[in-house]
Amino acid sequence: MTSLSALTLPDHTQLPDSDGTFVKNWQEHPQSILLTDSIKLVLEELHSDSQYCIGQDSGIYWRLTDPPEKGAEAPDWFYVPNVPPTLNGKMRRSYVLWKEYVAPLIVLEFVSGDGSEERNNTPPSQGEGGNVGKFWVYEQAIRVPYYGIYEVAKAQVEVYHLVDNTYELMQPNQRGHYPIVPMGVELGIWQGFYLNADLPWLRWWDAQGNLLLTGEERAEVERQKRERIVEKLRSLSVEQLNALGIDSEMLD
Repeated sequence: MTSLSALTLPDHTQLPDSDGTFVKNWQEHPQSILLTDSIKLVLEELHSDSQYCIGQDSGIYWRLTDPPEKGAEAPDWFYVPNVPPTLNGKMRRSYVLWKEYVAPLIVLEFVSGDGSEERNNTPPSQGEGGNVGKFWVYEQAIRVPYYGIYEVAKAQVEVYHLVDNTYELMQPNQRGHYPIVPMGVELGIWQGFYLNADLPWLRWWDAQGNLLLTGEERAEVERQKRERIVEKLRSLSVEQLNALGIDSEMLD
């Protein structure tokens, strides 16, 4: 008789956390940081209990294979709602579907080539050597509600929405953005300066079309506000400042 321990499936501590390949392009890491930093306040509001996790170039294990890493996909960025950010007090090495069951709400891939890998719809029955297409995995196996393919060189993004178990290509709204309704945000391309590089970046906006800022950008906005207030106060006379209870020396 087979023991229960023999039937126990491996968890994130027992599975590889990397396949040893290089990052495909230098923009990947800053792009992921930008997405994570700017969405943080939204996710904190959605999850007052802090029960969510974000993966950046991390593996999602969806099937058992030999070697194990062939049973995983490693999106450049993904978000999973309503799961703990750590497991038993340790950072996740990967995200293991058969241990948690909750699929990511959104998966984003940053294309370095022609996008054929990210659009590959090959099912297991047709894949050579056990290879399966990413598109098929996200749509049919993991069933990710939103899948974004960001083509860096073309400065464009395609977003697919899972409808009746099939991905439908979304059409952008009047702002050229793609609403991710469960998150209350929009996804789109922003041309601008981030981490000393002026490039097209994949970014978030709120439902009203306001760009979601990083912590550094918010600090800069506040600094500029303070400078404008100080300049206005400096235009007042000493008597006016005294009436406001402000010492003119405080403005220097």
